[in-house]
Amino acid sequence: MSISRRTCLQAGVSAVAGAWMAGAPALAQSGKAFPTRAIKLVVAFPAGGPTDLTMRQLAENASKILGQPVIVENRPGAAGSLPASQLQSTPADGYTIAQLPMSVMRLPFTTGLKWNPVDDLSYILNVTGYAFCMVASTQSGLKSWEDVVAWAKANPGKLTIGNTGTYTSPHITSAIIAQQLGLDVVHVPYKGSAELMRATMAGEVMVGADTSAVIPYVDQGRMVALNVWTEKRLPTLPNTPTLLELGLPTTQYSPFGLVGPKGMPADIQTRLHDAFKQAMEMESYQAMLQRFEMLPIYMNSKAYRQFAIESTAKEKAVLAKLGPQPT
Repeated sequence: MSISRRTCLQAGVSAVAGAWMAGAPALAQSGKAFPTRAIKLVVAFPAGGPTDLTMRQLAENASKILGQPVIVENRPGAAGSLPASQLQSTPADGYTIAQLPMSVMRLPFTTGLKWNPVDDLSYILNVTGYAFCMVASTQSGLKSWEDVVAWAKANPGKLTIGNTGTYTSPHITSAIIAQQLGLDVVHVPYKGSAELMRATMAGEVMVGADTSAVIPYVDQGRMVALNVWTEKRLPTLPNTPTLLELGLPTTQYSPFGLVGPKGMPADIQTRLHDAFKQAMEMESYQAMLQRFEMLPIYMNSKAYRQFAIESTAKEKAVLAKLGPQPT
């Protein structure tokens, strides 16, 4: 029985097609769009504080968009540097990302940091920022910033100002304020806002320098707001003066966002950027920001990296003027 050339070609094509189809599931599996499993988001502050709660809401929103869980892991301490430090030994596959506080921009000039915040991270996007203020417990007897300054001048070296960690924005700005006023004060670091607020209400420190997340304590009558660090008064603290109004040439706010390990593939970086930007726009996240008087500050990957470059240079100049700080 003879077999035509056409029949042979058809058989060959069928055999090749069958082999390709048999291998298709494996190819499809290896080529599945990112992400195919859970993503870990490492946050630089303790559970239960404003940063943690806003990041958890953002992670929940992003999970719905990405189709995979975004799991928050808290790693507080070391001036907010632990999540970004963790990325230095993490694969750049997009499955571990981190929240990056502004304080990390200062670390090349304050610690023996072995990596560069600008060059050794992949910038995804900026998602929000803090407004700051100073508060005192209503039990302290301090009713205004003028009261604090008068007490500090009458009691040199005895005023204690709590902050959310050494070389964080509350610490550095408090030190700048004290320097501008010629006050001798003691700076006391805590691991995050929740711990600081407990200490301030308990009288462990006389003044707390923190984010606007303290406003609920003011509304409850447990704290008195002494000043705010924005250019204009906060709508939720209309009777609290800015530092500028108090004669101090100082403002401070602190954007933060999400970063990945150095060398993250562009398509994965874009996928994460787009998903988290959409998550930012959801009503649930906007409401969480409003709850803590946090600012909705968006920067794309390119703008966020440029902000990091400029902020690092600015922080270097500020720290040079301020001088070494006790740790």
